[in-house]
Amino acid sequence: MKALLIVDVQNDFCPGGALPVPEGDAVVPVINSLMDAFPLVLASKDWHPPQTVHFEKWPPHCVQGTPGAEFHPQLRTDKIQLVLLKGTGNRDDGYSAFEATNVNLAEYLRQQGVTELYITGLATDYCVRATTLDALREGFRTYVVTDAVRAVNVNPGDGERALQEMQEAGAILISSEDVRKAQEAVAP
Repeated sequence: MKALLIVDVQNDFCPGGALPVPEGDAVVPVINSLMDAFPLVLASKDWHPPQTVHFEKWPPHCVQGTPGAEFHPQLRTDKIQLVLLKGTGNRDDGYSAFEATNVNLAEYLRQQGVTELYITGLATDYCVRATTLDALREGFRTYVVTDAVRAVNVNPGDGERALQEMQEAGAILISSEDVRKAQEAVAP
């Protein structure tokens, strides 16, 4: 079974947010267009407490219960079956969706029969990267939908380097168009 995982498409990571990813909102229509192709859609959220060591590295963002922590308003949420909350403690960063504190993601995916995980969202060089590497370590066939991710690029080229690292670790880089074509090819 295949699952779509949407990483941190939250207001604070989009233009106008507390920690905006350049063109972060550009992933929303691409992700929305993919949702119907998957029987299981999950999404992660940074869900930080107001005081956390994470904010020593980054500006405060995605604080629990604030508008900045909510999903981007145009992201379809009707297909999301499980929201994974990460970075919820005072001492954890919560980059990977596999660090969710409300569910053991690897165990949940296995219980659902998932073998292939398609990863989208923000940011390529941080949370998408960490989630992808953890998915590979957990043994899932892992795809990164390249036109459905965007990078912070603290240093120029960080996003490209992250994609290369994920690919070298075993992730398959794929476009949303190729995901749709593959789905159409197997549809009855």
